[in-house]
Amino acid sequence: MDMKVNKKLGLKERYNLMTRDLAWTPTYQAVQDVYPYVEYEGIKIHDWDKFEDPFRMTMDAYWKYQAEKEKKLYAIIDAFNQNNGHLGLTDARYINSLKLFLTGVSPLEYMAHRGFAHVGRAFPGAGPRVACLMQSLDEIRHSQTQIHSLSNYNKFYNGFQNWRHQHDRVWYLSVPKSFFDDAITAGPFEYMIAIGFAFEYVLTNLLFVPFISGAAYNGDMGAMAFGFSAQSDESRHMTLGLEIIKFILEQDPDNLPIVQAWIDKWFWRGYRVLTLVAMMMDYMLPKKVMSWKEAWEIYAEQNGGALFNDLARYGIKVPAGWTQACKDKEHLSHQAWAVFYNYGAAAPFHTWAPSEKDMEWLSAKYPDTFDKYYRPRYEHWGKEAAEGRRFYNTTLPMLCQTCQIPMFFTEPDDPTKIAYRESTYHGMKYHTCSDGCKAIFDNEPEKYIQSWLPVHQIYQGNCFTPEANPGAPDFNPLMEVLKWYRMEFGRDNLDYEGSPDQKNFNAWKQAATGN
Repeated sequence: MDMKVNKKLGLKERYNLMTRDLAWTPTYQAVQDVYPYVEYEGIKIHDWDKFEDPFRMTMDAYWKYQAEKEKKLYAIIDAFNQNNGHLGLTDARYINSLKLFLTGVSPLEYMAHRGFAHVGRAFPGAGPRVACLMQSLDEIRHSQTQIHSLSNYNKFYNGFQNWRHQHDRVWYLSVPKSFFDDAITAGPFEYMIAIGFAFEYVLTNLLFVPFISGAAYNGDMGAMAFGFSAQSDESRHMTLGLEIIKFILEQDPDNLPIVQAWIDKWFWRGYRVLTLVAMMMDYMLPKKVMSWKEAWEIYAEQNGGALFNDLARYGIKVPAGWTQACKDKEHLSHQAWAVFYNYGAAAPFHTWAPSEKDMEWLSAKYPDTFDKYYRPRYEHWGKEAAEGRRFYNTTLPMLCQTCQIPMFFTEPDDPTKIAYRESTYHGMKYHTCSDGCKAIFDNEPEKYIQSWLPVHQIYQGNCFTPEANPGAPDFNPLMEVLKWYRMEFGRDNLDYEGSPDQKNFNAWKQAATGN
């Protein structure tokens, strides 16, 4: 007698069993008590079941796919480490971009993990709740794989040893940290627009695609491995971000102005964070894949432009700061690297003046601006350093109250004039770097007056170790702040030329290729 076998469930049926069929309506407690954050932002959702996860992934499928990727990832990392892959790099200057990545980006993945777990708990709908859970797991996996992939370099190069400690303290790291702190302290719908849509869909291509390609181009198989492993996750995150915004807009016309205001805000906040990426691409990769300007034109103007054309049918417009961001592509990386070159004594990675070959490349990529505005200053600084007058700025710059970046950005139509905006709230003056940051501050001043600004905290004496004595005659505030950062002066900072990293790399290469 033949055995009767029931038909195997399809993907959609399995997904429904493990999402919708596991949901329930609370009876012992009021719904508003179980989901206290779902109404106060003003977003109206009439039918949560209309959210459809385009991937319909179930937990058993998730473990299977991710396990396969983990096997491949760690096989590549092991092979890279066992074969002294760090000697196959084009130049150890490249390592400094990884120091920035590890301290600036990897903690954001962990914060994204926490954020999506929190937001998933806040949504009454089973579909978005499960989608947020899956993304939360992805994000903590990304944080782990990035840390594992980059940990190999900690055995050979300085600057990686206190990355987690430094993320909460070092001046420029407050820029990406404040971005996620701002998002996770918003309501659940705003968080989804901030991270799920603005960051994942609009901006992460500019981080992961060109930079990871640059890692591969410079011989870094470790960074390439985690980038490729994460890529399928990122595609899913981007799709979820797009689907969630369409779901919100389709639920009620009153949601449109709220969502548009969030898009304006979070595009600009995310764009400001990408200032660090622009600098990494144009100045920190010894072999360059493409310029920041080219990447912006492809991934923002073309891809992002197509996205907003698609969303126009819902009434969504391009973000308020879009036009200025497109103008800034000519200047962003040059102005940022100039700041790090001058403040290189207070950053836990090495800097350098671009070589003549580097400047030829920059001149070709930025024919209308680099030679006119930036080459003269880099040539002057290089000449000063060559003659023994390398200058490190030991003063403290004014920071933007919103994005927390030193106020070095220039006016959109005048690259010779620093942009400077001022707002007054309860009799106090607050300074911002642009119209975009001023608009964000003015809309929520009660939130941004609480910003933890590194320069303010240093002036208030909150960035010294307990042993520091500001009243001592030989008190050196810079050295005391570096102690608090857990940076070793002369080893972790200053110029790459003459650094222990450079000397070690040259010695290892010579030993590996000579007798």
